[in-house]
Amino acid sequence: DLYRKVFVFQKDPSNAYVVLRAQLEQPLHNFTVCLRSYTDLSRPHSLFSYATKTQDNEILLFKPKPEEYRFYVGGKFVTFRIPEGRRDWEHVCASWESASGIAEFWLNGKPWPRKGLQRGYTVGATAAILLGQEQDSFGGGFDLYNSFSGEMTDVYLWDAALSPDKMRAAFLSLRLPPALLAWKSLSYEVKGDVVVKPRLRE
Repeated sequence: DLYRKVFVFQKDPSNAYVVLRAQLEQPLHNFTVCLRSYTDLSRPHSLFSYATKTQDNEILLFKPKPEEYRFYVGGKFVTFRIPEGRRDWEHVCASWESASGIAEFWLNGKPWPRKGLQRGYTVGATAAILLGQEQDSFGGGFDLYNSFSGEMTDVYLWDAALSPDKMRAAFLSLRLPPALLAWKSLSYEVKGDVVVKPRLRE
């Protein structure tokens, strides 16, 4: 249970990452990924990378610059532009549904205008899921200058597009529905210079 704890990615640039293990029974037609991060990086960095053997950017949350997030599904992406941050914690949730192709992006509990992405696509179930690196091959192929440096917490993955109420609940760290990946029962393995520490502040 990582309640009130964070992963600290210590070096910049870095070859470190965290492997997450999810019990995926079948391919995903809908999903939501949420996480909270804190960094002073201004270069591109990867937050959440879900790769299959046929598609390295099956699901990817990537930040090419401080005022932009890219959300990838099946190798295609949409861009969400955000105000330049105050270098504070940022909570992001990104959801996608195959039937409509609707991609939602929530930052700090507020929704951005929805976009269309990969309508009718199916996300493969046999996946390598990593925090802190962007995969260019299954479980590897890292570019150190896309690595994350800073703190990360509250990582979740659901096999559903969360309702607005649940998106806000995720931001507020309230009770959430059962997840494929849940911060409070996370199965993970640290690779390299990443340490688990208590959160400095709420």
